[in-house]
Amino acid sequence: MTGTDSTTGVTGDAPATPSGTRLVRGPGLLVVWLYGVMSVGAVSRSVYQIATEYERAPLAYSLSAIAAVVYAFITYTLVRGGEKARRAALVCCAAELVGVLTVGTWTLADPSAFPDATVWSDYGMGYLFIPVLLPVTGMLWLRKARR
Repeated sequence: MTGTDSTTGVTGDAPATPSGTRLVRGPGLLVVWLYGVMSVGAVSRSVYQIATEYERAPLAYSLSAIAAVVYAFITYTLVRGGEKARRAALVCCAAELVGVLTVGTWTLADPSAFPDATVWSDYGMGYLFIPVLLPVTGMLWLRKARR
């Protein structure tokens, strides 16, 4: 189908989504935007830390890199849309929440294991707790988007 995309104003073939599930609309746009910002922040932080001081805190920096990959994948699936992407993003949001809760608890229980903070340290306190709130918000949005 050709025409003008109402969200971008671009004329051309409309992106196909397997079941027509459009995830980047309404509150979903904010969720995508926040995941995009977190992707950039986590990628920047982990690349810099791994490149300059990896031996200082390899666990913390590796976990920040994993968080960056998770954020980037969720951002991609939300933008892609469709039922399959929605399900993949839902699974990743749940895994992200488990990661945030695990790492957050671990950093509080054994601070010596983390000479430097990760994105998920102290439940994302260094990122205004967005890392613990975002997957919950994402899962709620993705469940709603299914309907």
